[in-house]
Amino acid sequence: MDASNSPAATTFPWPPVLFVAAIALAWLLTVISPLPWPGLDDTPEHLIGGAFGVAGVLLIASAFATLVAHRTTYLPNRASTALVTTGPYWRFRNPIYLGEVLLLLFAAETSKSAWFVAGALLFGFLVTLLQIIPEERHLEATFGDEYLAYKERSRRWI
Repeated sequence: MDASNSPAATTFPWPPVLFVAAIALAWLLTVISPLPWPGLDDTPEHLIGGAFGVAGVLLIASAFATLVAHRTTYLPNRASTALVTTGPYWRFRNPIYLGEVLLLLFAAETSKSAWFVAGALLFGFLVTLLQIIPEERHLEATFGDEYLAYKERSRRWI
């Protein structure tokens, strides 16, 4: 199939909506029904939480830059015009979504709210169901064996 004529995997931009909803829900639940942080409040924990935040930002930024360099869309409700397998896509098929999960885990540590961990899990589940699975079908239909080979050597998440 010609990639330029391929329909989008979804018509609704699920990932950014789900990410913002996970943040809002975790914050709201933290305010109205705090769920205590089970971890320690020590330097190693702060360093790990900070590393999650830095890794999340770097992963998202490099993924966006890689998509732009390949002149394909970074909008989740637009059809891909190129199969990107370089940059963070070399290892992860969904580095932007993985980066967003890392940012939610960073928020959990910095806010000391376990609701952000729950938000990260919920985001991961829903983005897989509503975006990643349809996106994988789209990429397989659009890029065929090239996508299947890429799928064999890279991971959906980690």
